[in-house]
Amino acid sequence: RLSEALVVLCAFEPFLAVGITLGCFLANLFSTVTALDLVIGTLATGLACLWTMRCRKHWFIPLPNVLVNAVLVGAMLAFVLFPDNLLMGFVLAFLQVGFGELVVMYGLGLPLLLFARRTGFVEQVLGK
Repeated sequence: RLSEALVVLCAFEPFLAVGITLGCFLANLFSTVTALDLVIGTLATGLACLWTMRCRKHWFIPLPNVLVNAVLVGAMLAFVLFPDNLLMGFVLAFLQVGFGELVVMYGLGLPLLLFARRTGFVEQVLGK
């Protein structure tokens, strides 16, 4: 989802993690996977936001979202879609989710981060 790119904004303002995590929960209400996505997907976003807040080098800021989602959502998808072969299912889901997150986070999230840093966009919006 394109909204994943917004996680990088937690590097500027930690309070944004609350809204991003809540937004993920609301979006997951409409998940086509299972009700597990409400818990696992929201947990993954929350953890990614917390880890992102600790990153200092801009090239690493998108990475927590990639890794957390690849592991947690990959495990959830393996459990739901490949119950007879969890290991192979996890490897496949990890790679698919990880690749998708990598494309979104470095294709959209990193440019958003660099734009926000260069222009002071987040500070202007938040009135800081």
